[in-house]
Amino acid sequence: MDTMGRHVISELWGCEFDKLNDIDFIEKTFVDAALKSGAEIREVAFHKFAPQGVSGVVIISESHLTIHSFPEHGYASIDVYTCGDLDPNIAADYIAEALGAQTRETTFITRGMKPIELNQKQVKAL
Repeated sequence: MDTMGRHVISELWGCEFDKLNDIDFIEKTFVDAALKSGAEIREVAFHKFAPQGVSGVVIISESHLTIHSFPEHGYASIDVYTCGDLDPNIAADYIAEALGAQTRETTFITRGMKPIELNQKQVKAL
């Protein structure tokens, strides 16, 4: 089926506190992940929370990469959404490894599939 994009949503557990709390490390990791996947970077925005945690986004021509980190729990939630021929798993795998994730739960969603076309018999049955 034709799709608009692919979306990887990962729950990363057992990550290193210092990495999850380091805005510069996270920003570099996300920029590197985008580049490794072949994406074209448009904008980069990250924010450091007090007392800990980082949230941010790398906007790419092909969509985005995001993170919300909870260093006190060794946890990060990440999204990598790509359109076109880019494989979001390349960036998501790189990020999980860079953060030292011990456990990873991932959901893969195909985005923008064409609507299901029903024939007249199917419409009447509804």
